Amino acid sequence: MGAAAALLLVSGSAGVSAQGLSIEVRSRSLRQGEAVLVTVSTPADTPSITVNAFGSQWPAFRVTSTSWRALIGIDLDCRPGTYPVKAESGGDHALGATHDLTVVKRDVRVRVLKVAPDYVNPPPDLLARIRSEAQFMTAVYEHSTPEPDWENGLRRPVAEAANSSFGTRSVFNGEPRSPHAGTDFLSPAGTPIAAPAAGRIVGARELFFTGNTVIIDHGLGVFSMLAHLSRIDVHEGDAVQAGDILGLVGATGRVTGPHLHWAMRIGSARVDPLSALALFTN
Repeated sequence: MGAAAALLLVSGSAGVSAQGLSIEVRSRSLRQGEAVLVTVSTPADTPSITVNAFGSQWPAFRVTSTSWRALIGIDLDCRPGTYPVKAESGGDHALGATHDLTVVKRDVRVRVLKVAPDYVNPPPDLLARIRSEAQFMTAVYEHSTPEPDWENGLRRPVAEAANSSFGTRSVFNGEPRSPHAGTDFLSPAGTPIAAPAAGRIVGARELFFTGNTVIIDHGLGVFSMLAHLSRIDVHEGDAVQAGDILGLVGATGRVTGPHLHWAMRIGSARVDPLSALALFTN
């Protein structure tokens, strides 16, 4: 967590509403692709809280008798602008509060890479496989366990520093492709990869673009994907704790050399995992 700990966190509070709720937000920044921790203060024993932002509802969990939390994500492609975060209580007498987030544009660079031609324009005999794997990924992210296994924070999966910026625009063999929706760590081949937080293994298989891939459901819509492994040491359905070894760093799939690719989803939002790490270090 060393690199994330040096980052400045920003926070804000909506103050107590006339209805008795207040919202506080905490984030590394409010750029596209950032994780945001929302804390809602409530009257004692409020039975439930819902949090709505960016056109989605985000699950919240109780922290104390008078507070709830939700981890929400600003998607990489979210348009810059001001968006309301709305909290509402359940029960017979609903209470509500709103806090505005002003999302700013992420400055990104372009990376130019040379890879095997089939990873840029796959031949027809691979298209059915690629479509099937895309459907698998969509299905994996549609269901999440109701408990937040990330509530005590996240840890780095490897010790090495990140060497590739989240959101970088990628050009493979001269052709632009989707932005880089993860963070790369230039770890040597064979480096053990630790689970960033507890959770359930919902993907542990070889995929065309990401190679040997492990996906963890950390609960309440938070997922980690760790890609390009040389070896997978877990199985789908396994329960893991933070720090458990998932496999080894490798160079499988669309790569130019050994490294670990760590991507994070919060709901449908693609976020920089380093922004989530930073939330729990200060």
